[in-house]
This record gives sequence, structure tokens and C-alpha cells, in this order.
Amino acid sequence: MELTVTEFVTLDGVVQAPGGPEEDTSGGFTHGGWVQPHFSEEMGAHIVDIFSRADAFLLGRGTYEIFAGYWPRVTTPDHPIARPLNTLPKYVASTTLRRVDWANSTLLEGDTVEAVRRLKASPGRELQVHGSGGLLQTLLAHDLVDVLHLHVIPVTLGSGRRLFGAGTQPRMLQLAASRITPNGVALLTYRRAGPLRTGTIGQLD
Repeated sequence: MELTVTEFVTLDGVVQAPGGPEEDTSGGFTHGGWVQPHFSEEMGAHIVDIFSRADAFLLGRGTYEIFAGYWPRVTTPDHPIARPLNTLPKYVASTTLRRVDWANSTLLEGDTVEAVRRLKASPGRELQVHGSGGLLQTLLAHDLVDVLHLHVIPVTLGSGRRLFGAGTQPRMLQLAASRITPNGVALLTYRRAGPLRTGTIGQLD
């Protein structure tokens, strides 16, 4: 399976608490809920399209707890997000959880990186990560991400957890798709494109 990551991110790279003021206040963060004023039908359709390609989900503890507290209560059989989240396999990376009760959830044991590599080697389309900022840093540090779906919200926050941490591996990315919503949100999809290349501007090859 390809490992794909979907994130809401501000222009200054913040990914913390996009969904609501109380979602994640760690570190004294007070700007939660910065996506809502920019949400649109086009963005919603884009997210639904991403979920339609999932064969499994990989979640960090925080995102798992948020999702598990909400999506099991959405029982509409053909809901385009609840249906895959409630029925497909969900793998949870956490060092603090001792059990996961949401249907079809498995708590990863042992080395997370090796467990993710085994999952990626499994047949299927996409192993999807949504949110899960702490887990994402581990995935980026070990070069495990194949595709990045970024919803770039036109705001700056000046504080909060960033998308790319200090341990991110230097890599080239190729823009695979892009469009702008009526609310000014950039919907960008990047694929990995090999090791970082550098050079001097203006110098011929």
C-alpha cells in the first residue's frame, strides 16, 4: 500500500488543532479551529475523494481519540467518511494507549517504524494518515511517506506544532495535482521524487 498523508496546514506551516478551539491546546495553543472560516463544498468533495481510496488507516493517539469519539456515532450507511472509518482496518500508533475499542482497530505493538513498513508491504491501495501530527514526524524522519495531500489555509498563526519538524529527511517532491477553492484554500498533492538535488542558480548543467 502507498502511505498517504492528508493535512490541513497554515501558510506558516502550523498543523495543530485545525478542527476546533479545544481540539489540542497543548503548549498553550489558543488558535484552534482555523479551518472552519475557509471550509467550502469543494474542499469537502476533495476530502471525500481522498477517503474513497483508503484500504486502511494509520492514526496517532490524538487523532484516533478524536475520530473514535465522533465517527462511530455517524450511522448513515453510505456516509462517505464515516463508512470507511467505521469499517476499514485502523492501526493506532501510541506508547500510552493500552487498548483500542473502536471496531476494526489494532494497537501497533513494538517498533512503530517496522510495523508501518510491514503495513506498506501489504496489498492494497492506500494506507491513509489523517492529522496525527506527532506520528507524522516519525514517518517523515524515516522517509515513509509516499504522497502528501496538503490543504493550505490562507492564515498565519505564529505558534503551534509545525508540519515539518527538524527530523524531516531532505527529499524532492513532485506536484501531482493542484487547485484553489473559492475561499482561497490551495489543495495540493505532492508525490515523493527522490533524494534532494541542489545547485547554483544561473549555472548551466
